[in-house]
Amino acid sequence: MKNDLFSIGPLTIHGYGLMIAIGVLAAYLVGEYRAKKNNLNPEPVFAITFLGLIGGLLGAKLLFFITDIKEILENPKVLLDLSYGFVVYGGILGGILTFYIYSRYKKLNFLQYFDILIPSVALAQGFGRIGCFLAGCCYGMESSCPLSITFHSSEFAPNGVPLIPTQLISSALNFIHFFLLIYLAKK
Repeated sequence: MKNDLFSIGPLTIHGYGLMIAIGVLAAYLVGEYRAKKNNLNPEPVFAITFLGLIGGLLGAKLLFFITDIKEILENPKVLLDLSYGFVVYGGILGGILTFYIYSRYKKLNFLQYFDILIPSVALAQGFGRIGCFLAGCCYGMESSCPLSITFHSSEFAPNGVPLIPTQLISSALNFIHFFLLIYLAKK
C-alpha cells in the first residue's frame, strides 16, 4: 500500500524493512523469554537470531536465484541489485541450517532450542507479510470480492486492480500459527 513510510533527511523508513525489523526483534524477545521460562541458557538466543537472519538472507537470495535463473541468464545485472529478490522458503531453510551448524559448533542441543525458537519464526513471518502488503509484493489474484484491496502506487502489484489481500491473510495465519505453537508447547 505504502512502502515509504516517512523520511528523516536522507534516511527513508520503508514499511517492508520496518516490519522485518519488528518481526526479528519480536522473535528474539519471545525466544529469549521462552528459553528462560524453559530453563535453557538464553544467552545463545541472540547469536542464533543474528546468525539465523544472516543465513536466512543468504538462503532467500540463493533460492531466488535458482527460481529466477532464466531472467538472470538473460540479464546478469540483476545479480548486482541486492535490494530485491528473496524467496521466504529459502530464508527459512537457510536460517535453520545456519542455526543447526551453530548448534553443532557450540555443542548446544539443537532440538531443545529448535522447539523453543521455532514459534518465533511464525511470529517474524507474520510481521514480514505485513511488510509485503506495505510494499505491494506477493500480491494475490484479481478479485471482485468485498475483501479485495486495490494498490495505487505499487512498484510490484498491478495498480488500480482489486486483488485478494494474500499478504494480510498469510500474516493472520502466521500469527495464528505462532499462538497455536505456543499453546501446543504448553501441553
